[in-house]
Amino acid sequence: MEKIIWMSDPHFTAQGDVLGHDPRARLDAAIAHVNANHADSDFCVISGDMVNRGTRPDYLAVSEALSALQVPLLPMVGNHDDRPFFREVFALPDTSMAKFVQYSIDTPDGLILCLDTQKTGADAGDFCATRSDWLRDTLQHACDKPVYIFLHHPPMALGLPMQDQSRMENGPAFLDLLTMFPNIRHLFIGHVHRPVTGTVRGIPFATMRSVLYQAPPPRPDWTWKTFIPAAEAPNLGILMIKNGDVTLQYQQFCDYRTGVAD
Repeated sequence: MEKIIWMSDPHFTAQGDVLGHDPRARLDAAIAHVNANHADSDFCVISGDMVNRGTRPDYLAVSEALSALQVPLLPMVGNHDDRPFFREVFALPDTSMAKFVQYSIDTPDGLILCLDTQKTGADAGDFCATRSDWLRDTLQHACDKPVYIFLHHPPMALGLPMQDQSRMENGPAFLDLLTMFPNIRHLFIGHVHRPVTGTVRGIPFATMRSVLYQAPPPRPDWTWKTFIPAAEAPNLGILMIKNGDVTLQYQQFCDYRTGVAD
């Protein structure tokens, strides 16, 4: 059985709060929760937006904070990230592409794929021909082995009007590729700062709350001009994979207002 910690969107900064929340306190609380309760996990995936501004000091600071994590780290890029600084600071698996932060982890219970959906300079995502070719080749070599995919940008609309504006721009083509491979068992998606589950093209998916702050639900209506983070505590995910079956538990790890670990 594989046990995976899933975090997303820490939006870390070397200095200062983000939208009224302290990213250092929130990430420290998440790490403390994992170390105290889930140090037996095989690894921890953070599905993008490691930092808020994409600066080198922010990457150095988040790397230092994550050094306390007692679980092997699998970092990913999101729209707030800077690939060159990211690659300078974080060690990536040997399977990583040379240009993109995209790699595979082979486990006894399946193949884990961490994809790079970043479109440089944009909030929306992209999955270019080079990344698509890598994915197609990797899936072909997986044969019948179960495949579990982590990505930052949703390739489809989720019924979240504001976040749906910045989903993967060529999502339909991406999904066309996935439907060619029936061994894809689950998609795990960041970016939207809300928990949503369902199926797309017959493939189950789940999204994750942010380690830092949450987007409000779609009703009552809101826009980016009126945006205020929801009064909801952050979560991380405890993902269990065994014999092709998936269980995902969302766990709160700190108090919403204080950011102090539960």
